[in-house]
Amino acid sequence: MYPTPNPPNHTTHLTPQDRTKRVKDARNEAQKEIEDYKTEKENEYQKFEKEHSSGNQKAEEDAKKATDVKVKEIDDIGKKSGSKVVDQLITAVTNAKPEPPRK
Repeated sequence: MYPTPNPPNHTTHLTPQDRTKRVKDARNEAQKEIEDYKTEKENEYQKFEKEHSSGNQKAEEDAKKATDVKVKEIDDIGKKSGSKVVDQLITAVTNAKPEPPRK
């Protein structure tokens, strides 16, 4: 058998300027693809945030309403029995009966 010659290498026929131009073009094309991909993913993220943040706002509003109701209840209870609690506290402080600690 006869040895087969190597297939011609097309890059050897290119001048250094042609190779440099091809490398620059490839780099620019890759950079453009990266920017397009980044823009696409940023848009997807913005859409995702918009869809999911609206649910959080509603939950926050509901929690604020529930908290306001509870605070109002506590204020009402304080107004009804506040003076009684203060009187009991003053009595407990002024009529203290110290006891030694138990072991």
